[in-house]
Amino acid sequence: MTTIELPAASPPQAAAPARIRTLCILFFFSGFPALIYQLTWQRSLFRIFGVNTESVTIVVTAFMLGLGLGSLAGGWLSKRDNIKPLLLLGTIELATAAFGLVSLSVFDLVGRLTSDMSLPAIAAINLLLVLLPTLMMGATLPILVSYLVRISGQIGSAVGTLYFVNTLGAGAACLMSGVLIFPFLGMHSAIMIAAGLNITVGLGAIAAHVIGRAPAAASPGVSIHRTAAPVLGMGFVSALAVAGGFISLSYEIYLFRTISFASGSSSLAFAITLCSFLIGIAVGAQHAGQVCETRSAKDAIARAAMDLVWANGFAAAFLPLIAQLASNVAAMMIVAVIATYLIARQWGALLPYLSQFGIAADAGAGQQTALLYFSNIVGCATGAVLTGFVLTDYFGLKQMAVLLLIAGTLCALVLAYSYPATRRERLRFGVIATSVLVLGIAANALFAQRLLENLQSKSIADHDFARVVENHSGIITIDTEGTVFGNGMYDGAFNTDVKHDRNGIIRPYTLSLFHGAPRDVLMIGLASGSWAQVIANNPDVASLTVVEINRGYLQIIAAQDDVKSVLNNPKVRIIEDDGRRWLTHHPEAHFDAVVVNATWHFRANASNLLSSEFMELVKRHLNEGGIYLYNTTNSRRAQRTACVAFAHGAHFLNHMVVSQSPIDWNHARWRRTLEAYRIDGKPEFAAGNAADQAVLDRLMTDYREDGPMFEQCPQLLSATEGETPITDDNMGTEWRYFLGLE
Repeated sequence: MTTIELPAASPPQAAAPARIRTLCILFFFSGFPALIYQLTWQRSLFRIFGVNTESVTIVVTAFMLGLGLGSLAGGWLSKRDNIKPLLLLGTIELATAAFGLVSLSVFDLVGRLTSDMSLPAIAAINLLLVLLPTLMMGATLPILVSYLVRISGQIGSAVGTLYFVNTLGAGAACLMSGVLIFPFLGMHSAIMIAAGLNITVGLGAIAAHVIGRAPAAASPGVSIHRTAAPVLGMGFVSALAVAGGFISLSYEIYLFRTISFASGSSSLAFAITLCSFLIGIAVGAQHAGQVCETRSAKDAIARAAMDLVWANGFAAAFLPLIAQLASNVAAMMIVAVIATYLIARQWGALLPYLSQFGIAADAGAGQQTALLYFSNIVGCATGAVLTGFVLTDYFGLKQMAVLLLIAGTLCALVLAYSYPATRRERLRFGVIATSVLVLGIAANALFAQRLLENLQSKSIADHDFARVVENHSGIITIDTEGTVFGNGMYDGAFNTDVKHDRNGIIRPYTLSLFHGAPRDVLMIGLASGSWAQVIANNPDVASLTVVEINRGYLQIIAAQDDVKSVLNNPKVRIIEDDGRRWLTHHPEAHFDAVVVNATWHFRANASNLLSSEFMELVKRHLNEGGIYLYNTTNSRRAQRTACVAFAHGAHFLNHMVVSQSPIDWNHARWRRTLEAYRIDGKPEFAAGNAADQAVLDRLMTDYREDGPMFEQCPQLLSATEGETPITDDNMGTEWRYFLGLE
């Protein structure tokens, strides 16, 4: 092997800082569109394949595996003779822009063509959809690492620097998407911005290559004078990279799940949390790169292991702090975001450290980096599947916190003991690591006892929930009064008695006011089961199909005497699925009424059931004269969307009832139906009971179509002039509500 001071055809060494600055600027802005694409493509694919955990896991895993396979391709390219890194970067950016510009149309087309396929087939198609762009994105890191190593002679520093700038760009894009792009411009504009940045970076990289800032690649067999032999084996660091990827991705799921519950599934909270996580990874990578430049191998390994212990310390404090700060929402969220950043910062340092310990800074650095990065991606993908889809079915937030603390401690100990050290040094480190673990477990047991109660009530609760169900689809809680909450937000109450209406149960009872014979009914969302119980016992209903995304609701319903019989009602069929996906996959299904007691309009992904595109989907499933009855949670934009989409309709309470045919208002029919109502054999209105008859009289008066209870669509459209209907592209109020724009 030939050893030289600098690679052949390099500019003078003094020009190296300028080349590095150029590369860092380009790679920073390369990370910006990559994150915009990820957020937008995931959103688009969720609409097609559903937002249940299975689909979310498939989309995220496919995206990560594409990046991992791309890194392997980039590693292979980095070893080829005369590779021109900046020219290749420019080409990749321009090709990504070309795909990005047509991506949403491609996703929609594929979604229509695959609507009747099985979940495994959808998973394969998902991977193929994102494979091309993610392959290109993933290829850039090993190619540019190889280039930067030839300039600096430092593998850990090269990986740390590039990881820092690229992930920092992604973090900045996440924040910009959450507060500017999505709230004001929507998804198609986000794609245009991302493609524009791709084109700018691509042209900039090509220009940098043309004016001579990119040296020719080193030939195979040529190494750097400053190259030092790796201190750890490639197999060992790859295994640690897998473990690190698994733990860090599991932390991401755990942190997002906790903050989502605390914020009521706020899209903005998600964006801010993801931003802090990405910036934490970026700063951690930069920190590791600096350590690798200035410390000996032994000191760097000790520092890397101690960084993981610090990660455990920050993680140990996370739940106790937010549980105790729950009464001060602003302080709680600030602490949660800071803790997310600190945890990510410590774990983000691991990959650059491992590259320094296991990869030589020679001509094969790019390929070895690709293998290490791929190992890390495999760990991340495994974390997405195993933690996001399996472990969350068996372990709640507090149990997950303990499992991650144990995993982090083991990872730190393995790394610390991988390099020769004195017995005293090892004993000291072991005591510190296990002490942090023990104190963390104790802190979670003592100070996060009523974690969910505190986070939901935004106070220091003095009593436990009556029941909690935690599974991969979310967290369901029931308070002592029988009120049901889904992921921290009101989701109904156990009550079917319209005479003592504490949960708006009159709304499903109105079905026969609007339709003469609602024999076949579809209901999206089960929640407490009270609505399903009312509709299933309507004497005019012959069949009720319920689509529910979270099977945990079946568990809570089975334990409630007043609703549990709905689970065994022969009229009722309950399907676990995403409602929009189920409708798309069953074009043959038609109903006299579709009922959606939708969640709050500002929650993440709520617009999937409120958009004009969803209205068109519902239309295709309604029989002649069929009605759509759904909850707008008092969003005027949602109400206007309904009246624009349907020819006839009215707003009452927080609901809309709409149809393509004139609505068949009939109070006499409705009264006969109410008088015939029996739930579990018990009449809801006794014929000889004066009080019950008085309630019926009041309902007939209050719910007159020309009365103050109803706002007909012509009046509603006039009153909401200027309001923008909700579309899949603008996502309604999801990103605007918490910015105070709605």
